[in-house]
Amino acid sequence: MNDDDYVKLKKALMHSSHSNIVNAKSFTQMIWLVGDGLTEEEQLKAPKGTLFIPYSQFPPKKHRKDCLYHYTPAMLTPTSIENVHSCEDWLPRRVMSAWRVAGIVHCLEEWNEHECGYNMINMDKVWPSALKHGFKPLTVPLKK
Repeated sequence: MNDDDYVKLKKALMHSSHSNIVNAKSFTQMIWLVGDGLTEEEQLKAPKGTLFIPYSQFPPKKHRKDCLYHYTPAMLTPTSIENVHSCEDWLPRRVMSAWRVAGIVHCLEEWNEHECGYNMINMDKVWPSALKHGFKPLTVPLKK
């Protein structure tokens, strides 16, 4: 519902995906992309069964037991990485935040570009590189 966040998110998406995101003007949607500013008041207005998907580095505080909360952006680590159990206490074992994965992939690929905030290099370049190095998409069963 935040106009500034909506504009930032839309800029971060490929043009072909722009029609998949809507800046909601009501609280009736069942899937919410949420940033750092999600309030308890907003969560309480969501319909029962709403799925909150954070795009921020930190997860929102869970104020609803009748809603679902997806993990923050993250990937499964390669099995070849040893002694990695959990990088963030809100992620499952052997799961690493997208920010950490990006740093490792940058190093492995010897890229010199620097990313800050939501400024990212070409996703068509980054995604295959992450997969090539053994990182896997994080799938989450949508069960209560």
